[in-house]
Amino acid sequence: MSRIGKQPVLIPSGVKVDLNGQHISISGGKGKLDREIMPELEVTLEDQQILVANRDNSKRTNAFRGLTRSLINNMVVGVDQGFKKTLIVEGVGYKANMAGKVLTLNVGYSNPVEFALPEGIQISVDGSNKIIVESIDKELLGLTAARIREIRKPEPYKGKGIRYEDEHIVRKVGKAGAA
Repeated sequence: MSRIGKQPVLIPSGVKVDLNGQHISISGGKGKLDREIMPELEVTLEDQQILVANRDNSKRTNAFRGLTRSLINNMVVGVDQGFKKTLIVEGVGYKANMAGKVLTLNVGYSNPVEFALPEGIQISVDGSNKIIVESIDKELLGLTAARIREIRKPEPYKGKGIRYEDEHIVRKVGKAGAA
């Protein structure tokens, strides 16, 4: 049995859950999120807790039970508190600017790279080298942060590029001088 799937999802005050068959809708102070649940799983709402149960006892359904419970928990946390990721732009002359719904990155290419924000994402630039990405949808947040990082991945010799704040870049030793 899935150990994560067995645990109930606690609903904090201020969060409203609407369960309609296999469709779950969660709304809170920060916004509203919707998700379709697999037909093999049964989601129930009991006294400020969401429970996920299997309708059959297959290994596949059991694996999806834990995943579904985690996704629902992320929805509850997202509408209540929200999620945030920080990216650091490192390199001489590398900088980031935010203008409206477009993030402009100068990261060593001949022209600046413009990144249009998807709906549901807020970005703020702290200084010229710190990008703070915020959203209530954890999945969309991670995907957007990864796409921004993909524009210029950190390289291993000088560490130049766009990296996550908590990411450690393993540095390589450069070419040895001719003796």
